[in-house]
Amino acid sequence: MATQDSNSKNPKNAPGLSTQDRKSALRIFWGQLRKNDRDDVDADKLKFLKKIPFFENLKKHQLEQVAQIVYERNYRENEFIFESDQPGAALFIIQSGEISVEMPQEHAEATQLAVLGKHSFLGELALLDESPRSASARTLVPTKVFALFRKDLAHLAETHPDITSHIYSALALIIGNRLKATNELIEKRLKAVA
Repeated sequence: MATQDSNSKNPKNAPGLSTQDRKSALRIFWGQLRKNDRDDVDADKLKFLKKIPFFENLKKHQLEQVAQIVYERNYRENEFIFESDQPGAALFIIQSGEISVEMPQEHAEATQLAVLGKHSFLGELALLDESPRSASARTLVPTKVFALFRKDLAHLAETHPDITSHIYSALALIIGNRLKATNELIEKRLKAVA
């Protein structure tokens, strides 16, 4: 009896409908299911992610797909998000709080490279491979982040290559710009020493 009830809800099995009516009913049926899936994605999360360079050029339905694989994490003050030499697994986007990016020193206190706040991101190279982290990331205050894991992005590439091509394109531009800025900084410091 349960099978009959669930089948009767499926427009494909509705008796007395013309082929055209069945197709219309199926579009409504599947459209409602998809709408419910999309409603599950928090509008504030979508609005926040749209401001991040990796996602700013995505269409709404593409961003909704990404939002389903971006996980919120909460960290206490002075907690490591990741440490130097650990394998990279995820990109982190700061939703609120502050993170210190640091280079550990063997016999001294860590050298602070940057302090990052809301809408900043770190660990983007982890989206490419699991090479060891080149620095540590430690919270300075209670901090909320969104994490995008490489394995989830790889799975998304299998199902939605159009979305991941946008993300990887943005990643290439960001890495290129950061490399260029680093080279300029090194050149500037070398000139100052000379």
